[in-house]
Amino acid sequence: MKSISSRDNPQIKAWRRLAQDSTAYRKAGQFWLEGDHLCRAALERGVRPLQVVLTESLQAEQGNPWQGLTDQVFVVPEALFTSLSGLESPARMGFVVAWQAVREVLPDAATVVLDRLQDAGNVGAILRCASAFGYRQVLAIKGTAALWSPKVMRSGMGAHFGLHLVEALSESDVATLRVPLLTTSSHEGPFLHALLKASDLPQHCAWVFGHEGQGVSASLMAMARHPVRIAQPGGEESLNVATAAAICLHASATAGP
Repeated sequence: MKSISSRDNPQIKAWRRLAQDSTAYRKAGQFWLEGDHLCRAALERGVRPLQVVLTESLQAEQGNPWQGLTDQVFVVPEALFTSLSGLESPARMGFVVAWQAVREVLPDAATVVLDRLQDAGNVGAILRCASAFGYRQVLAIKGTAALWSPKVMRSGMGAHFGLHLVEALSESDVATLRVPLLTTSSHEGPFLHALLKASDLPQHCAWVFGHEGQGVSASLMAMARHPVRIAQPGGEESLNVATAAAICLHASATAGP
């Protein structure tokens, strides 16, 4: 183990960038995972850290609970770890993990397409739904919140490690999919429950979820089989996009053959 106590240490500065800059992972080829839950979720999917960072208190209590994962183990004072963290209540450990951009779009995979979603919490929640309901590929159109940013990672709760994630795509990349394309709309198209009742909702498909304010782009809407509406008998104008995604993905996943 190596101890670091200075805020000006180059390693501390590198970790701080990864933990606080939403796109630093793209340049560094590494991303930051903070907390026992996320780190264990990564390990369960076969991901191994390049570095382990522990607080002095955790190391004093438990030694190195991650023994054997890497020889790059660092111990830092609590206050220094807090200065790295983007959390209101910082965890006491983190991983630095290697990252490499994925370029290949899998044309026949059940897919979720994110069309310029801005909110990291929404993006992470949709990744979690995609993983839960068997959609193994997520495609992010340029302008979508960075998929491997610390905020999206926290909201995804480990879903990243079971998904094929491709970022910075264009609509022409979406056009290469060979599965039915469905979009959501608040004002046109058949209702989701009616499609389910008529057995007209594909189980193996690609759902497109759009910008929180603007919705799905007109050009992507034109590519789709049809837009789909969610019935809202309570009378609200629209649903949060992550909520809509959960409803749609669950409906398709359970629609049957």
